[in-house]
Amino acid sequence: MMEASWFDQVSVVILLKDYLDAAIFGILGLMSFLMLAYAIERVLFFMRVDLDEYAEPHGLHVALTRHLTAIASIASNAPYIGLLGTVLGILITFHDLSSGTELSASAVMLGLAL
Repeated sequence: MMEASWFDQVSVVILLKDYLDAAIFGILGLMSFLMLAYAIERVLFFMRVDLDEYAEPHGLHVALTRHLTAIASIASNAPYIGLLGTVLGILITFHDLSSGTELSASAVMLGLAL
């Protein structure tokens, strides 16, 4: 198995550093869009549901709870995506601090603020 060279590791860190915010905001934006689309679909369905169309309670239950699992999954996982962005930002900051010669509070705060 071939080991990754130092250049490959640095290029990955630079790539993460340049596109981390856009990637995290993109993922969160996509999740928000999907959740909003499912929520609007559910509201529109609830407004026009006709109880007489359903002969048995199980069919009504299935129709009323459709897409609620997706909404709950997206809503419960969104904070973890944000936390992933924070953790990756901290790791990038520590990598920059270890590769640089300047160790000051302003350098640490600048890296953590990005």
